[in-house]
Amino acid sequence: MSPFSETSVLLLPMVEKCINLLQTYGVSSLTKLRQIHAFSLRHGVSISDPELGKHLIFYLVSLPSPPPMSYAHKVFSKIDKPINVFIWNTLIRGYAEIGNSVSAVSLYREMRVSGLVEPDTHTYPFLLKAVGKMADVRLGETIHSVVIRSGFGSLLYVQNSLLHLYANCGDVSSAYKVFDKMPEKDLVAWNSVINGFAENGKPEEALALYTEMDTKGIKPDGFTIVSLLSACAKIGALTLGKRVHVYMIKVGLTRNLHSSNVLLDLYARCGRVEEAKTLFDEMVDKNSVSWTSLIVGLAVNGFGKEAIEIFKNMESKDGLLPCEITFVGILYACSHCGMVEEGFEYFKRMREEYKIEPRIEHFGCMVDLLARTGQVKKAYEYIKNMPMQPNVVIWRTLLGACTVHGDSDLAELARMKILQLEPNHSGDYVLLSNMYASEQRWSDVQKIRKQMLRDGVKKVPGHSLVEVGNRVHEFLMGDKSHPQSDEIYAKLKEMTDRLRLEGYVPQISNVYVDVEEEEKENALVYHSEKIAIAFMLISTPERSPIRVMKNLRVCADCHLAIKLVSKVYNREIVVRDRSRFHHFKNGSCSCQDYW
Repeated sequence: MSPFSETSVLLLPMVEKCINLLQTYGVSSLTKLRQIHAFSLRHGVSISDPELGKHLIFYLVSLPSPPPMSYAHKVFSKIDKPINVFIWNTLIRGYAEIGNSVSAVSLYREMRVSGLVEPDTHTYPFLLKAVGKMADVRLGETIHSVVIRSGFGSLLYVQNSLLHLYANCGDVSSAYKVFDKMPEKDLVAWNSVINGFAENGKPEEALALYTEMDTKGIKPDGFTIVSLLSACAKIGALTLGKRVHVYMIKVGLTRNLHSSNVLLDLYARCGRVEEAKTLFDEMVDKNSVSWTSLIVGLAVNGFGKEAIEIFKNMESKDGLLPCEITFVGILYACSHCGMVEEGFEYFKRMREEYKIEPRIEHFGCMVDLLARTGQVKKAYEYIKNMPMQPNVVIWRTLLGACTVHGDSDLAELARMKILQLEPNHSGDYVLLSNMYASEQRWSDVQKIRKQMLRDGVKKVPGHSLVEVGNRVHEFLMGDKSHPQSDEIYAKLKEMTDRLRLEGYVPQISNVYVDVEEEEKENALVYHSEKIAIAFMLISTPERSPIRVMKNLRVCADCHLAIKLVSKVYNREIVVRDRSRFHHFKNGSCSCQDYW
């Protein structure tokens, strides 16, 4: 879109001269634009001249970010009857690009009310971009209907803008409906909907869509790669992630810093720490995101001391400064390794040395640091003295620690705080119920369960995911829906028998129901991660590593059993549970039984 393809009729010589000056020098700087504007006014060009105003606004908005939108808008406000839609579109574009969505939408509404000009094909992509940044799906739907009534709904770039809008608002079903109805789909459309699925909790759909895109012969670009790697990381699809990595090497995308950082995050989140470190070492360019990704990756994988060593190396590099997320990783490392004093020292350095004001996440790490070591009362005092209101995550951290360390009074207090902030979360009921069960308070257990029924709260079922042959398999507790179910359960029985010969005794204290001991032992056998591991034992080569992703915290019985499985079957087993990784090898775990 350019204003210079239009021919102006009977331009005054001075206006024409000023426009020529804008075309020659306007792209250089704001100072030049101001000088040309002042020159025009001193030589008699009216401040309300629409032709000069149009060109001046275009060059102001086209300046490097951030463009001086207030100046551009002042020029616009002085134009007498702005009847050229290009002027309106240029301002809407400028506001959309700097993220001032409210002003963009307000200007669009002013355009419709003024009656001076009608929106055209260029108006809506800019407007939809602004609404997408607002994440206002209702407003987006309203504009979508206007687009259709205006006859612009079939234009490819308008459809792509609608796709981006719905995906950015988290309404991926509407995004897919727009996508599905598009007679022609370019790479931008595929990227928008794949990224929409990846970023909104539907990684499997993102990967399925990529497979469909691949069959149609459409080659991915850097944006596709980033979305794919993000989806792979979320469900632990390491095999596909590696294929993407090979493709990146083939087409030269490993030189793209952003793509390399996402790939680094994938390996870290899939528990492949060595690959993550190798990739990091091979990166020619590294920024603070690269260092932070490795630090956080090492921390969540249980290698807290290594994470701190990497942080020390980062501090020694000129021009690299840690950010808030870097310190989340460091504090997390301290928390999950029981390094209380070190954690408080890094918290102090973050504030005093790096002038980073702690956010709620940092305070959450400090609460977790105390709570994990059993200092639940100190953790509670720390919460009370926080300079901000604790959120539900912090109270839930305290509740979880109280259930582990047996402080029922403080647990009930934490639960009351949680109920005020986020009632009807199933995990909170389950934690308290399990604590009562561990204390044999079965009547209180029944009260909690009845309350769950009254409140319509359903317990989130535990599941485990494993990847074989580029396909992700999901297992639930006692699951027999898999086609190889008979083989899996035969292997599970063999596995259990071999563990008993090694001295394994089921920890029935982890079964929080009032039933006979034999029934409790049977319940423990059928936990989803054990079924998943049995499946992997019959589906993968001997001595090859096994990787499991679990949506809940691994229980103490499964933790003990998997340690023994790693020894008996000579397998490295990596389990990623709700909060961290466990690397099992030769009968021990990287967490050192501290989780």
